[in-house]
Amino acid sequence: MTPRLIDGFRQLIALPSISSTRPELDQGNRAVIDTLAEWFSALGFACDIQPLPGQPGKANLIATLGSGPGGLVLAGHTDTVPCDESLWRSDPFTLTEADNRLYGLGVCDMKGFFPLILEAIQDLKANQLQQPLIILATADEESSMNGARALAAEGKPKARYAVIGEPTGLQPLHMHKGAMMERLSITGQSGHSSDPSLGRNAMEAMNDVINRILLLRSEFQQRYNNPAFAVPVPTMNLGCIHGGDNPNRICGHCELEFDVRMLPGMKPEDIRREILNCASLVAKERGVTVSLEPLTHSIDAFMTPATSDLIKTCEQLTGYSATTAAFATEAPFLSALGMETVVLGPGDIAQAHQPDEYLALDRIKPTIDLLRQLIRRYCV
Repeated sequence: MTPRLIDGFRQLIALPSISSTRPELDQGNRAVIDTLAEWFSALGFACDIQPLPGQPGKANLIATLGSGPGGLVLAGHTDTVPCDESLWRSDPFTLTEADNRLYGLGVCDMKGFFPLILEAIQDLKANQLQQPLIILATADEESSMNGARALAAEGKPKARYAVIGEPTGLQPLHMHKGAMMERLSITGQSGHSSDPSLGRNAMEAMNDVINRILLLRSEFQQRYNNPAFAVPVPTMNLGCIHGGDNPNRICGHCELEFDVRMLPGMKPEDIRREILNCASLVAKERGVTVSLEPLTHSIDAFMTPATSDLIKTCEQLTGYSATTAAFATEAPFLSALGMETVVLGPGDIAQAHQPDEYLALDRIKPTIDLLRQLIRRYCV
C-alpha cells in the first residue's frame, strides 16, 4: 500500500461522523464531505456539495470527471453507527494496523471505500473518459437515509451504472430486502377494573389485532417467495408493546411496534393498507379507534436483474456469482433514478456495526484492480 492510501484511511477515520436516531448521539458529516471534495477537486473533479435541507452540518457530495449521457457512479455513505469505545481494543477514531487488518470505525462500513477509489483513479485524466465518472458520498445512511432521499428527490446523479461499496466481501449483490418499521396504536376507554362494562380495553383489542396480523403474516409468506434469499419469505417481527398504567385500571391505550422485511415486488403502502384493514375490523367489533404510522421512512426492496450487463461484468471480474441480502442499502434510491445498480465492496458485513471493526489488507489490491476495470469498461 502507498503512504497516501494509508493516510487517506487515517484522515477519514479521524473525522467523527456518527448518525443516529438519538439526537444526543447524532453528528454531522460535513468535515468528511469537505475533505473528500478537496481530494477529488485536486484530481480535476467538479465537486457539488449539497447541504441537506433543515439539517445543519450534513451534506452530500457529487464529484464528476468528464461528461456525457452515461457513465459510472461509485457511491458510498460517509456516516457511521454509534460505538461504545470501551468495547474497542484500540481508539475507534485512530486507524490501527495489526494482524494484517486495518481497524477503525467506518473502515469497513464504509468510509474506507473512498481511499480505495482515490488510489484507483490517481492516473486517470478527464480526456481519457468517453463517459463521466461520478463519485457520490452521502449522509445519514445509518439512520434515516435522508442523504439518498434528498438526491432522489432532485433526480441526481444521472448515469447508466452505479456501484455501491457496502461490505459484501467483494461478492456482487443484486437484490436485497426492503424494510419498514411501524407503530400501531389502539385507544379504548379506561375505567375501574371491577366492572369491565365501564371501559373498552385497548390491550384486549390489541390481542385480537395481533392474532389477525399474524394470520396476515402467514398469508404474505404464502403469497411471496423468492428462493434466492436465505430467508425466502417476507418477515414481520413484533418488536415491542406498551399499554396501560395499573393492574386495577382498564387499559385505555396500547401501542405495538413492529417491522416488516419485504421481498422485491412488495410495496410498503400495500402492506400498510392490509394491516390497517385487519386492525379496523377489530376496532369496529371492540368499539375502539386504531391508527398506524411509520416510525421511519420505509426503504424499498432492491433488485437489478441477474442478466444485466453490470451484474454479469461484476461476476466475471470478481469470480463470484451475484447474491442477495436481508440488510438494506441506498441501492433502491439509485435504481429508481434509472441506473443499473450493484452493491459490491471489500469489507464483510459481519464486521459492520461491531467493536474492532476492520478491513482485511488482502482485500485492498483486489478492490483497486476491480474499480480500475469497471472504470475502464464503463467510462474510458
